[in-house]
Amino acid sequence: MNDVYDCIIVGGGPVGLWLSCELRLAGLRVVVIERRTHRINQSRALTIHGRTLEVLSLRGIEERFLAVGKPVRSGHYAVLDTRLDFDIFDSRFPYTLFIPQETTEALIEEFAFELGVEILRGAVAERIVCESDGVTVSGASEWPFELHARYVVGADGARSLVRSQTGIEFEGHSGNGAWFLGDVVLASPPDTPLVSAFNEHGCVLVAPLGDGAHYRIVVNEAEERGRTRQDAVTLEELRQATARILGSDFGAHSPLWLSRFDNETRLAKAYRRENIFLAGDAAHIHLPAGGQGMNVGIQDAMNLGWKLAAVAMGTAPAELLDTYESERLPVGVNLRDTTMAQSHLITAFSARGRALRGVFNDMLKVPAINAYFANQVSGFAVHYPDPLPGFAPPHSALVGSRIRDMPLRLSDGTDATLFSLLSKGQWLDLTISDGDKVERPDWLSSNSIVEATGVPTAHAATLGDIGALLIRPDGYVAQTALSTSMRGQS
Repeated sequence: MNDVYDCIIVGGGPVGLWLSCELRLAGLRVVVIERRTHRINQSRALTIHGRTLEVLSLRGIEERFLAVGKPVRSGHYAVLDTRLDFDIFDSRFPYTLFIPQETTEALIEEFAFELGVEILRGAVAERIVCESDGVTVSGASEWPFELHARYVVGADGARSLVRSQTGIEFEGHSGNGAWFLGDVVLASPPDTPLVSAFNEHGCVLVAPLGDGAHYRIVVNEAEERGRTRQDAVTLEELRQATARILGSDFGAHSPLWLSRFDNETRLAKAYRRENIFLAGDAAHIHLPAGGQGMNVGIQDAMNLGWKLAAVAMGTAPAELLDTYESERLPVGVNLRDTTMAQSHLITAFSARGRALRGVFNDMLKVPAINAYFANQVSGFAVHYPDPLPGFAPPHSALVGSRIRDMPLRLSDGTDATLFSLLSKGQWLDLTISDGDKVERPDWLSSNSIVEATGVPTAHAATLGDIGALLIRPDGYVAQTALSTSMRGQS
């Protein structure tokens, strides 16, 4: 097979699929190549956080996920007893959505097919070659192919071929600890949806998978038993460890999936090398604490997608692509550090370690501290402080922050939501006060922008004294203008 595309995405998990949707929405010819012949049937990630639900809502498909997921209005930090309170979020989604990754992947793939994305399953990428006019990806193991594109994105996981062949270092720490999990049926399920325990024997977390029948049990034993990540997990090992730590194994039986993992933590030294980019686990791996990995990866894809599409279509300067790394690498650094901190707390089985956990438990009872960690885990804390190329310095603290969805009454008398005006992946230039306009860079053409005039009918306090604002396709504020009346007062 030999063909030419605007972008080749290596890896067909949720991250690669979401990126393909963003690029295809802009009209690019994009192909996803995936070594698996079928979607995964193990529920690896179980969580869609509130900010990722906003990402889905920005493209108008959030209801597909809400229809099959279960909202949970709290989360955990290092499996501490004091829960993170998600009710504080100023969002339509003040919760995390319990939903198996296989379902998440299926729904994003459905959206990709609707947009016309090509997905080649059973295609094993083996060679990545940079050339003067782009990048060639080829493979011969399963069936021969050679594809060429201007851009290539590696969304091909922790052992990324794209990253290794591009020569980007994957810096960090090797894994340790006896971590394993099982998706099982419980003969005697617990009375509460989420159960956790931490003591001198180890740590265990029990949570429903959402299908009404199965639960996930995640275990980290305090006693090192000499097993490696490659050693198979048995049902009996899972039952014994759960009973030892929690006092009961709930009659676990009929496992769907048993797996061992560790807390290996690594971060790519760069997210870009010429016309090749990394996203998701290809750029960062860590202990899956708090369900952040897939969520951060989808948000990587959202950030990269509209920028790559704009440059490929010739509607933005090439330096816009530099901002993918400058904006998302700091997010990766924070993800690395906070998951390593959680790993340390989760494995603090000694008397001193348990005392440290007790101190953190008490700290999380302070609302401001709880909110700090809740915003970090959920993705709402992400902020992009530096202006994009060609933009004037920001006029308000709102610039660089995510905008919440809100109902609007438009100037023609119709009602809309702010997110619905962004659903086609364009910019939004929203005038709230007549006559107010934001400054726009020369490269941002009117063809890339939805222009609207309207006023919020709820949540207006979010905008303060702003008379107009320019919102990026990923839902972050790029520029604002103070209302004319306020300028007069000043």
